[in-house]
Amino acid sequence: MVITSFALLVRRLRMGVSVLALVGVVGLATLAPAAATTPAPSAQNDATAIFDFDYPTSFAGNYLAARQAHLLRDLEAAAEFYSEALRDDPDNLELKERAFTFLVGTGQVDDAVPLAEEIVEAEKSARLARLTLAMDALRRGQFTRARTQLRAGAQGPLADLSTAILTAWTFMGQKRTDEAVKTIDALTGPEWYGVFKNFHAGLILDASGRRKEAVERFAAAYKLDPTGVRLVDAYARSLMRNGRQAEAIETLMAFNRSVPDHPLIQASLTQARAGAKMDPLLSTSREGAGEFLYGLGAAIGREGAEDIGAVYLHLARHVDENAELPLLSLSTLNGQLKRYEAAIDYLSAIEETSPLKPMAEIQVGRYFNLLEKFDEARAHLTAIVDKNPKDVDALMALGEVNRGNKKFAEAAEVYSRAIDAIGTPTAADWALFYYRGISYERTKQWPKAEADFKKALQLNPDEPHVLNYLGYSWIDMGINLDEGLKLVRKAVDLRPDDGYIVDSLG
Repeated sequence: MVITSFALLVRRLRMGVSVLALVGVVGLATLAPAAATTPAPSAQNDATAIFDFDYPTSFAGNYLAARQAHLLRDLEAAAEFYSEALRDDPDNLELKERAFTFLVGTGQVDDAVPLAEEIVEAEKSARLARLTLAMDALRRGQFTRARTQLRAGAQGPLADLSTAILTAWTFMGQKRTDEAVKTIDALTGPEWYGVFKNFHAGLILDASGRRKEAVERFAAAYKLDPTGVRLVDAYARSLMRNGRQAEAIETLMAFNRSVPDHPLIQASLTQARAGAKMDPLLSTSREGAGEFLYGLGAAIGREGAEDIGAVYLHLARHVDENAELPLLSLSTLNGQLKRYEAAIDYLSAIEETSPLKPMAEIQVGRYFNLLEKFDEARAHLTAIVDKNPKDVDALMALGEVNRGNKKFAEAAEVYSRAIDAIGTPTAADWALFYYRGISYERTKQWPKAEADFKKALQLNPDEPHVLNYLGYSWIDMGINLDEGLKLVRKAVDLRPDDGYIVDSLG
């Protein structure tokens, strides 16, 4: 649920504007050695530890090693080295904040809690430390203590939203639904608050059995943002429990048309069509707090603030250890940072029975390929396809691996299997024909390639990459020159900032 104003806020964070000034989150500014910016990702693709801890080191050595570990994206090592440095200088508040932040950001929240307690003694409004203590208390059912920690934190747009929503969930944990909803409704601020407020008020009302009020809140949130998978799922479930099956199915189908075959939506769609009983999206305060932190962390991470996003995602897992969506987002964040081994570890933690598992396993295959483990990638994806020969997503991934490693004949065969599996193609299937066309062209089967490029354009007439590939190929072969130039010009008009396409016209 990324609202424009929220996205702008996150971008300003990454540009070096003080996190304290913008959101009042003490501690997040210490994620980097100086300003709150992310260093360039390491050239290394393997996220295994770079450093050896089994030798005596000095305070200065530990501190410098921690900074270098962060630059190299070995975040676990950074947490370890800052913690080691802190043992030599236990009263150093800056070291406490850095060690604490890296511990939380790598999922070592239990180890971070004692440091959080020390930090709030020195800085009463330390927002991240207070948030961590609050979520640790909520996890233990200590709802009053959790509220005390939340209210003592610093202020700012993100902090105010977090305080209100999470405070509401502490009230829900005590079965004080009216106070929970009033806490959310009393929050005022930017326009993008609206989605979060209505969504979480709906979740609280739904979990409390107040179905009619819940569906109204979900409807208000859905009107503001119909693209959030969790909101769509919650809204459809609420519609079903209010006896509005047709609306529930259409809500799920509308999402499916824009994002085909999402496993969570597909599972709910199957239930809705069968008229099955559908439970609320969640039912406990721990799940609700985890849901909020997950939504916030995923949104922040997508805006390029991976370090900050990881903190919220790990707190989501701390308060609700059964939550699986944070694992997907943590995998994505680590993939963005080229920490592919770590990304695989997060995906591997998803339960075998989860509807998310098939999607996670396909992504594991892609990460093997990015690690340049081609044989492992191909074997992993082939096993998935052998188990389910009509899994188009797995076939697509296997085709990508083959094509990326110049196994074009094998890629063409896999794409053909995917095309056979989909039956009647739709506009969303253009890429299958495009990539098979590339594979045919590279194996000198131009008539087949040309037919696939034309089919891709029939399905998606304004796809610039297909326009460019077909147009340039014609020109390069000295055929259909006028039509080819026309296609390339159209591609440039559609994608004027794409150097590859502009170069074709040049």
